[in-house]
Amino acid sequence: MTTKVPFLDLRAHHEPLRLEIQAAIAQVIDASAFAGGPFVAKFEADFAEFCGCAHAVGVGNGTDALWLALVGLGVGAGDEVITSPGTFIATAEAISLCGAKPVFVDIDERTYTLDPALLEKAITPRTKAIIPVHLFGQMADMDPIMAIARKHGLFVVEDACQAHGAYYRGKKAGTIGDAGCFSFYPGKNLGAFGEAGAVVTNNAELLKKIQVFRDHGQAKKYYHSIVGWNARMDGIQGAVLGIKLKGLTRSNDARRENARLYGQLLGGMEEVIPPQEAGYGRHVYHIYAVRVKNRDTVLQTMGEKGIGCAIHYPIPLHLQEAYRFLGYQKGAFPVAERCASEFLSLPMYPELSREQIETTVEALKSCLKAPKSEYASAG
Repeated sequence: MTTKVPFLDLRAHHEPLRLEIQAAIAQVIDASAFAGGPFVAKFEADFAEFCGCAHAVGVGNGTDALWLALVGLGVGAGDEVITSPGTFIATAEAISLCGAKPVFVDIDERTYTLDPALLEKAITPRTKAIIPVHLFGQMADMDPIMAIARKHGLFVVEDACQAHGAYYRGKKAGTIGDAGCFSFYPGKNLGAFGEAGAVVTNNAELLKKIQVFRDHGQAKKYYHSIVGWNARMDGIQGAVLGIKLKGLTRSNDARRENARLYGQLLGGMEEVIPPQEAGYGRHVYHIYAVRVKNRDTVLQTMGEKGIGCAIHYPIPLHLQEAYRFLGYQKGAFPVAERCASEFLSLPMYPELSREQIETTVEALKSCLKAPKSEYASAG
């Protein structure tokens, strides 16, 4: 019988924590602290300490985190914000929700993050901020990005939604720019029991603006200084995240060990381009995306073999129907487009066993060594 390998196994991740999490949720119930409150405040303090940052503010999700960070920095109608086309749409949505215009810059083919060498050419008098995306668990090359931002007087908001605990030259994700934004969607390296997010910053003024905006524009109940939004974190999410945060470093280490084994087993396979860890940082492998030709057919065949794989992300943002109005054409960002057609995300989570990784790699080898006629329908 063929061993099946799920793409993600949250049950295996949560089972050892079940009793502790149940006790924490019971405490929230006993305190009736469901929206914001002490459990969120405790997590905010712990997460800020984990990141090595002065402040953290819990919000409803990662999209809220990006949006509120931009709003707090004054990004608005008529502004432009530069980011990568190779990311989840939330990055661009946050820009659009501010009334600003997303401007894309192609990615580096080795790190899959925004290419600093192309950044300056995209800056115009309307540019207000840059959002480098730390994709798949690897941080963007922040030193040159920050140097360009300082030169032009631009804000930098790190999209660290896939990079909890990643490092860049000894600094953790989210702590280098003006703000760092995190998603705690359940499948992330640090995942909630539903939707949640956070912004980290060393800027106390920005912190206060986000705190007010996330709570309907009020610093005092029923006294609304601005038109805000409801972007509070739930108490249950704060309690759950506080427990899971204690094991995040250990979980990230397990992901790195799994990535090392994948790399070892995939070594010498010319048909596969495995992810590379940049010399400047520490990858935390939220996603383990290899690149292969005939990706869609390989994905289907892997599924038939019982191996759960996925695609992150099949259509770059500049080619999405939602952003057609920006006027970008196919070929505008060739590296992002090429990678989007080749990315195949293999199973990756801390509890993945050596046997499961070996089974995945053997299945992949089998797919890639199949007669080329099997791939005749592939794009």
